[in-house]
Amino acid sequence: MAHSFRRDVDAVLERDPAAHSRAEVILTYPGLHAVWGYHVAHALWQRNHPLLARALSALVRILTGVDIHPAAVIGEGLFIDHAIGVVIGETAIVGDDVTMYHGATLGGRLLASGKRHPTVGDRVMIGAGAKILGPVLIGNDSRIGANAVVVRDVAENSVIVGVPGRLLATHGHVAGPVEVDSLLERVHELERLRAEQQDFMI
Repeated sequence: MAHSFRRDVDAVLERDPAAHSRAEVILTYPGLHAVWGYHVAHALWQRNHPLLARALSALVRILTGVDIHPAAVIGEGLFIDHAIGVVIGETAIVGDDVTMYHGATLGGRLLASGKRHPTVGDRVMIGAGAKILGPVLIGNDSRIGANAVVVRDVAENSVIVGVPGRLLATHGHVAGPVEVDSLLERVHELERLRAEQQDFMI
């Protein structure tokens, strides 16, 4: 667990240009505190202490605004930036070096038991407000744009935007978070203009 804690700090320093020192990250990053709380709660869950694990997760949610079920399986190097409103459901699986921004959700769509939350590959970026719902697979190195809603599998190296989520690009070129946000804003603007034109013609 000590190795995981160090890796989590390194992930913040590597991926957040606003982070200036290990001390700053350790003391002031609620996303990091939420991930650390998850590690402890997950260990309790694995040792068959579900009530204690859920109680710790509830406390972490109150303190950080991040809701991670202790049964979720999360790899190393998860970076939750700005923290508030992030949700990771019970049967979610998250790979290594994943980045999630505020308001992102790995949620379920089904009431049945069993696997009902997403599986996210390595090095995936999930933008602010994005919702990935159901037992879908998000391939390695993909980017999910801000406010996208994803309910289908996503191939590796994909850039997904919109509601419902649709493919914008693949490698050779993978857009960064700012570029994805700007493209999504343009899509919304075009949709608004089209709706206004239709209203005018009526």
